[in-house]
Amino acid sequence: MTVTTLASTTVASGLPELTAGRLIDSWRLDPYALVLILVLGGLYAWGVVRLARRGERWPVARTVAFAGLGLGAIALATMSGLAVYDHELFWPAAVQNIVLDLIAPLGLALGDPLSLALAALPQERPAASRLRAALSGRLLRFLTFPLVSTVLVLSSELAIYFTPYFPTALRHGPLHELMYLQLLVTGSLFVLPMLTRQELLPSWCSHPVRALLVLLDGLVDAVPGIVVMTSGTLIAGGWYASQHRPWDPSPQQDQMIGGGLMLTIAELVGLPFLIAVFAEWVRDERRRTRALDERLDRELAVATAAPTPTTTTATAATATTASTVTTTTSSPGEAAVPQPELTRPWWETDQGEVGERFRRGR
Repeated sequence: MTVTTLASTTVASGLPELTAGRLIDSWRLDPYALVLILVLGGLYAWGVVRLARRGERWPVARTVAFAGLGLGAIALATMSGLAVYDHELFWPAAVQNIVLDLIAPLGLALGDPLSLALAALPQERPAASRLRAALSGRLLRFLTFPLVSTVLVLSSELAIYFTPYFPTALRHGPLHELMYLQLLVTGSLFVLPMLTRQELLPSWCSHPVRALLVLLDGLVDAVPGIVVMTSGTLIAGGWYASQHRPWDPSPQQDQMIGGGLMLTIAELVGLPFLIAVFAEWVRDERRRTRALDERLDRELAVATAAPTPTTTTATAATATTASTVTTTTSSPGEAAVPQPELTRPWWETDQGEVGERFRRGR
């Protein structure tokens, strides 16, 4: 395994030919990304442990998604062979960016860190109040509004590739790290509200609407890859031309490969994203059904335990009718004719949720 430092990859000179083996074995240390991973992972672990101490269980699948897919994607994009060769070839940089923009936010969102934070923080602490205020604030509501977040993701990627932003970031390490953070944040602004149990989206954005928005977003995510692949202008052409090696593809081919990989990954991520939205939809419906069933059970228990005035009247009327039938019989040998009970069906008089649903069903 080859391990390099951040400084040694600022200029790609001296790197051997990129092969599948070297792409897997080559790693570098990115201090900024490592700090971010440790902070996010530490806060998430703190929340899980705090819930466990209170006797509450946080789903293991969410923890695995957050740590494995979310934080793992950040590490892969910033410290693997992609990061080692992103200054020599364009296509590793393109894959880096799409991983940070789509895959890492999806993994983080599947972990639902916002719900974990609200559940773990003591409700009386100022931190919990500030978090709830931030989630309901106008700024976050605006940034996570579906149309706004989609435009932010698209404009962020196009600005990186078709302005001097990307060539400048290749020359200046801190700006390159800021670009990584920008991609991660803009991607999370769209993905996180779609999958979290917290109400960050407008009331009209139900789960069926979210599924439709994810389908539309899949089409939008394909735009940067198509534009990069078909553009006649080389992206950071001067930089990559100066780093070109005899075994590297030509800059034009390199850019076409990068755009094709961007398009492919964007479309592949769309399917599990859509499946995750449907899965959250099913879980939400189950929660609603369970809450309604519990409410109906409580109402039914009260209705059966405490008889209503109608029931008392019906009982008295039944007793009176029976007495009348006994005392007003006809002559011997002639059968008595019982009088009908003048009581209404229970579902017509019940004022609870059970009666209302039964009346609607009939």
